[in-house]
Amino acid sequence: MKINEKMKDLRSQLHLSQDYVAKYLGVNRSTVTQMENGNRKILADEVSKLCTLFGVSADTLINETELSQPTIVFARSFENLDKNDQAEIMNLIRFKEQMKAQRAK
Repeated sequence: MKINEKMKDLRSQLHLSQDYVAKYLGVNRSTVTQMENGNRKILADEVSKLCTLFGVSADTLINETELSQPTIVFARSFENLDKNDQAEIMNLIRFKEQMKAQRAK
């Protein structure tokens, strides 16, 4: 999926209007329509703002890979946590990765 398709898909999944996204980006709604249709390039600062709005990384938005619903939910939930809770979750993820690596040996 291309970046313009992902933009439209994520906006729809999050039930955001083109008007809302346009105001968030500081552009006209017609500009958002052009971006989603692939008729206008998405600028780097717009990619950054879209990533924040959608709760995804730039890598996820730019690369042509599919997003899973659990990934989206996790990203949005993680962002809402305070730094201590985020650190605790990151430690748990590292621990689980180590356990998986040990089982694979």
